[in-house]
Amino acid sequence: MSSKEKNSPEVSEATEKATGSFVQENSKSLLLIGGAILALILLYIGYQKFYLAPRAEKAVNEMFKAEQYATADSLSDKAINGDGSYPGFEKIAQEYTSTKSANIANAYLGGLYLKKGEFEKAIEALGNYSSTGSPVIDPLVLGMLGDAYSELKDYDNAATYYKKAAGKSNNEFTTPLFLKKLGLVYEQQKDFDAALKTYKQIKENYTQSAEAATIESLIARVEAQQ
Repeated sequence: MSSKEKNSPEVSEATEKATGSFVQENSKSLLLIGGAILALILLYIGYQKFYLAPRAEKAVNEMFKAEQYATADSLSDKAINGDGSYPGFEKIAQEYTSTKSANIANAYLGGLYLKKGEFEKAIEALGNYSSTGSPVIDPLVLGMLGDAYSELKDYDNAATYYKKAAGKSNNEFTTPLFLKKLGLVYEQQKDFDAALKTYKQIKENYTQSAEAATIESLIARVEAQQ
């Protein structure tokens, strides 16, 4: 189309009619879409304010007793199942989904099941945990998944989760802890080169960690296998 045609009254009038026609023909649809978006926004706000917030507060109030029980091995069953007056982590995780308390309850559950030797249940609970950005809890949950798979002798999955745990947050506590466990899994898999490389990461990069104090013996053991 030439510039002359674009600027002609006929073309301008036709364009205006086309635009007007589109708006008129689609005004009902546009209003419905706009109304639907507004309704979703209002629904989300209402869900957060009137449903999640009260549930979250109630979950927090009910968590403290289970947390107390979790500190004593002899009371671990009450921490999981409750005591009749207060719910345990299992019920909190099920009844208060989408709350922070339910998420943390899954982490607690996984750790408690792991200590009890119920590794499949530990994997299920820990798999329900959602990352929070915590530099400690997030890698610990991944590491516990590695522990559960390691106990089941599923070393491929164990290695996967130990790698994730070690890389989740670079610090002197969780990183060398799970690098060491990763190296031990590599030894189980007879992958001594990978084990040696992993142990040397601890020696070179995490000299102040607890794992660094005994890493030389692990390095020597692996080198003897090569």
